[in-house]
Amino acid sequence: MTTLSPIPFTKRLLPDPGAGGLPVMNSLPSSIAVLFLLMLLGTGLGQTTTEVNVGVVLDMDTLVGKVGWTSISLSLSDFYASHPSYLTRLKLNLRDSRSDDVAGAAAALDLIKNESVQAIIGPERSTQADFIIDLGDKANVPIVSFSATSPFLTTAWHPFFVRAAQDDSSQVNAIGALVRAYGWREAVLVYVDNEFRQGLVPSLTDALEQVDSRVTYRSALSPTASDDQILAELYKLATMQTRVFIVHMNPALGSRLFSKAKEAGMMSPGYVWIVTTGMTDLFSLIDGRVVSTAMQGVLGVKTHIPDAPTLDDFIARWKTKFHQDYPSIMDPTMNVFGLWAHDAAFALAMAVEKVGASNYTFLNPGNSTNSTSDLETLGVSENGGVLIRAIMNATGPGLAGNFNLVNRQLQPSAFEIVNVNGNALRKIGFWTTRDGLLKDLVTANMTGSGAYSTSRSNLGTIIWPGDPSDVPKGWEIPTSGQKLKILVPVKGGFNQFVTVTRDPDSNETKVTGYCIDIFNAAMGKLPYYVRRELVPYAKPDGTPAGSYNDMLDQVYFQKYDAVVGDTTIIANRSLYVDFTLPYTESGVLMIVPYVNSGSDNAWVFLKPLTWDLWLTAFLFFVFVGLVVWTLEHRINEDFRGPASHQVGTSFWFSFSTMVFAQRERVVSNLARFVIIVWVFVVLILTQSYTASLSSLLVVQNVQPSITDINELLKSELKVGYQEGSFVYGLLKEMKFANARLLSYGSPEECDLLLSKGSANGGIAAAVDQAPYVKLLLSKTCNKYTTISTLKTAGFGFAFPRGSPLVPDISRAILNVTEGPEMSEIENGWFPQTSSCQASTASVDSSSNSLSLRNFWGLFLIAGGVSLLALFVSIAIFVKSNWHISSGNSFKERIVDLIRRFFQRDMNSHTFRRVVYSLDSITDGVHETRIDVVSDTYNGPLSLTQHNTWTDNAQAEQGTQVVNHNVHTDTTEERVSTDEVIDIELSRVNHENSRT
Repeated sequence: MTTLSPIPFTKRLLPDPGAGGLPVMNSLPSSIAVLFLLMLLGTGLGQTTTEVNVGVVLDMDTLVGKVGWTSISLSLSDFYASHPSYLTRLKLNLRDSRSDDVAGAAAALDLIKNESVQAIIGPERSTQADFIIDLGDKANVPIVSFSATSPFLTTAWHPFFVRAAQDDSSQVNAIGALVRAYGWREAVLVYVDNEFRQGLVPSLTDALEQVDSRVTYRSALSPTASDDQILAELYKLATMQTRVFIVHMNPALGSRLFSKAKEAGMMSPGYVWIVTTGMTDLFSLIDGRVVSTAMQGVLGVKTHIPDAPTLDDFIARWKTKFHQDYPSIMDPTMNVFGLWAHDAAFALAMAVEKVGASNYTFLNPGNSTNSTSDLETLGVSENGGVLIRAIMNATGPGLAGNFNLVNRQLQPSAFEIVNVNGNALRKIGFWTTRDGLLKDLVTANMTGSGAYSTSRSNLGTIIWPGDPSDVPKGWEIPTSGQKLKILVPVKGGFNQFVTVTRDPDSNETKVTGYCIDIFNAAMGKLPYYVRRELVPYAKPDGTPAGSYNDMLDQVYFQKYDAVVGDTTIIANRSLYVDFTLPYTESGVLMIVPYVNSGSDNAWVFLKPLTWDLWLTAFLFFVFVGLVVWTLEHRINEDFRGPASHQVGTSFWFSFSTMVFAQRERVVSNLARFVIIVWVFVVLILTQSYTASLSSLLVVQNVQPSITDINELLKSELKVGYQEGSFVYGLLKEMKFANARLLSYGSPEECDLLLSKGSANGGIAAAVDQAPYVKLLLSKTCNKYTTISTLKTAGFGFAFPRGSPLVPDISRAILNVTEGPEMSEIENGWFPQTSSCQASTASVDSSSNSLSLRNFWGLFLIAGGVSLLALFVSIAIFVKSNWHISSGNSFKERIVDLIRRFFQRDMNSHTFRRVVYSLDSITDGVHETRIDVVSDTYNGPLSLTQHNTWTDNAQAEQGTQVVNHNVHTDTTEERVSTDEVIDIELSRVNHENSRT
């Protein structure tokens, strides 16, 4: 087969050859004259035209059928007037289906068998097309419909079906964007119960769900419904709380619906009515009196027809021809179906011309043995496949907008958002698949932002039903006088939350409690009044009628309107009901008794510090002692002596800083710097240890008996839970055996079970929600502590899924909880003393010990300072002794440096040189003065009580000279001359040996 290129729509009129769009004629007489002249010229040139039979199946008793037939006829007249040289001419064969599906199918069968039509335009209704397109598939005859809009007629399953119109489902996203723009959470669908609604209702439901809205009710009206039946259905809708109604029906039934809605008081403020294209595209068919009196404020979605220079001229000529064809109809109005009919006929004529003037024949299958079956003798068009492809490739600007077929279906371009005001539809905005809601379609096409919007700011001013100034919120409390029936739980214990009492005299039920007070306070914050009735969920004898989940099921099955009480918000429940925001603290806690475990632990003094911190501290004590010895032993006599003495002194000095009891002097500046930093570290360590030990001793006295839910699970101890609570299922999911679970109904009963203990028929721990635990601890001060187990969302009020009350009450709850009312309600139901408040704090089961990660920064500073001082000291020592070291090799120098490192530093100021001057000694010839110099003096030294200190030139060099006159006749301590001489000679020899 030959591949056909796209065929553009172009205008070919002699009076206006440069204009674009579909061909039109400026005036009918001039067009006929031009056509006649061109035919004469064509005849003179020997050109002949071929007639191609085309069928038209319409309901000629409807306005859509009449408008469509006139548009098709005028479209072909304009087409051939603008293309006189074309060799094909469509010959229209009209059949009236008389609004009957069987008659429409018979008409199509007659056209194919007896007229050998190459294509069929129509039928008008989707139910007729459902069978006719099967005939087209069998005979390879294209079926081109401009009005069968049902989404159930899918072109994907019928290769010879062309929908030259937009299906109904193309508008559902526009309606969804409108609902989203005003935040309406619910809507009621009102539609005619025939084939017209098929396909739209499921698509519209999905579109609303995508914008977080839902369909609460579907109201189906029979096409033949009486006024009383319509009114009865409207009264039923008025009893519901939803006030957004989406209407999908034909104009005849729709006008009756709105007339009765006005009578039922449903066109008043607070109501929202949205109509589909089924009414807006045929708005001219609605009685003007109904529009002006009963439809004011109605919103709608309408197919957008772009302005075109040729549109007004075509409509004017169309009115003239329509009046000629149907003179009894006064003031006809063109609609979108007439424009689609024009474009469909134009595209078919162009496709036929593209295929050519040959092979418009049928292949007959032969005579059938069953003479009663016309379908078995139905022929097959030879050119059907080529023709359907030519129609698919026809593109261009049509009168109804851009003619563009995708999968043999016209693609939607834009929809108008309209508002009924006066006797007409007032345009307030647009919707496109790319941009969403738009205020100006032309500006959006020029900018091309591409950002999808559902903002109401893109819409113009809307006149709402009843002409109110405020946007309807989309729902109201039902006007039927019914109260909201609200379930409340009946509890045997924990009555502070909900209490149900019955007056035996009046038999009246009174519901009070913490939850009820919060609910009433929140309802008082609403901008409207809600009539309500609290119904206890109880049996006739006053006992609970079921669990909390059973109560929520009553709301899910719409037997009650809400559940108010101490109802916990959990994920499984939220699948069936909607909860308000929580109004209590969240969490599931484990209650365990205190145990005294601190007094009998002999090693408790080790617990304030972890083992890594103990080890690090010990190593640093040793390290600092070593550093101080290194810095001090060459210049400080306190750090000299035998090796064992030096080791003991160093360790003693380092560890004594822990209690600041060190007695050894530190004379080196580097050592002093190290000690300053180390004493600061020791001070922080000791103070932290003292504080941690004090805290640990106190905490151990109130240590919980069980510190973790997993510890409880691994044991064989019994666990308590509140009767009727979801905690039971929670414990079962955690694999607690049923024999280990005991229920309680009140705080007093829970206290009794905990006091007994698991071994005596009680429980070792209770698992419950935070509000209940708070109440229990307020009644049993200093007996129990709590351990966090699981996270929950707290208590909330439950309503049916999608209830519009939920967001309003949630906002009201926030106003209550953030204001002073919340404290007043809590203090009224849960009074607490200060001592009880202190005991409600839960005990953290984690360790209180201090670890190395708490002090590594201090140790880093101390270690860095010590290493820096050590490095500086060694560098100074090597620099001052390297040049005087004995030995020639590097190794010998190192060995000599090590030997010098363990000796005294006689150049240090700490070793002062003292000269003892005695009386001169004479040998008879020379007189010699003897001065004794002590290298071991490190402080005041007195040989006698009469020492005198004199400063001379040697004193400036650090040498103190002491002159002593030795008297042998005194009783003081003396030094003999021989001893002094021996000391001096020994020193001289020692100095000579070093040099």
